[in-house]
Amino acid sequence: DLFRLRALAPLATDAKFRAQFRDVKRVNKEKFAGLVKHHLGLVLNIDSLFDVQIKRIHEYKRQLLNVLHIVTLYNRIRANPGGDFVARTVIFGGKAAPGYYLAKLTIRLINDIADIVNNDPAVGDRLKVVFIPNYDVSTAGDIIPAADLSQQISTAGTEASGTGNMKLALNGALTIGTLDGANIEIREEVGEDNFFIFGLTAAEIQNWQRNGYNPWHFYDTQPELKHALDMINTGYFSPSEADRFRPIFEALTAHGDRYFLLADYASYIACQGNVDALYRDQEEWTRKAILNVAHMGKFSSDRTIGEYAANIWAASPCKPK
Repeated sequence: DLFRLRALAPLATDAKFRAQFRDVKRVNKEKFAGLVKHHLGLVLNIDSLFDVQIKRIHEYKRQLLNVLHIVTLYNRIRANPGGDFVARTVIFGGKAAPGYYLAKLTIRLINDIADIVNNDPAVGDRLKVVFIPNYDVSTAGDIIPAADLSQQISTAGTEASGTGNMKLALNGALTIGTLDGANIEIREEVGEDNFFIFGLTAAEIQNWQRNGYNPWHFYDTQPELKHALDMINTGYFSPSEADRFRPIFEALTAHGDRYFLLADYASYIACQGNVDALYRDQEEWTRKAILNVAHMGKFSSDRTIGEYAANIWAASPCKPK
């Protein structure tokens, strides 16, 4: 009975329990970091915020919006190397359909950005980017318990449901997301104050679609966005092949930005700033993480099957002999 997790809610105010909760999370982060070092040769900062987006690679799931945030952070650190930044490790996992050119190109972009960012001495361990190869259930079992932040940033109105967001919240990750799919129900369960929400609503997206949407407006009026896109477009992350990622730039500009990444960029960056501010207060972050775990009982498959039995099949539970 996963609803019994609600008994954890009062413990969110217990300093000793919060410390124990953080200890468990840290052990999981250390385990995952050990696997990354063993398989990828990359040393992670355990004290950094583990920022996770693991799911099928698809334009509507907007891994590219996450990428734009990474490039923006990278540029901010390089512009202010002595600045006080919250250390962040951005972790991707997922596969692309064999014939999905832009999705496969997105995977290459993430890896090329990782090569630059992870080896830049001006950045150090304040920002790392990790793409987990061959993402599957086993690797999810290593990543999800280590996650601090769950990225559920699909364009509002496009995600049918989503279950990865449930698993991550159940394991004590706070969610940054749009009002899309199961995010809406999760936010209702865990409380608006314990969920990072940003972006256009589905109704607002539909309004843009009806009345015309010009991504160039955002490109021309938001300097950090323009800088990030220009770096991708002109080969900063692919010096041996300057035009490698031009199709991504064109998809987000000349070809109409079908999934409204540029329209949501400013809201997303601002919301990530709220994430950083909260992560600085580990006691409050932990309190909210515990409340997420405590209110995830609704998403048990047992509850789902029980409702089917009662409302559709008119079947009553019976005890086995």
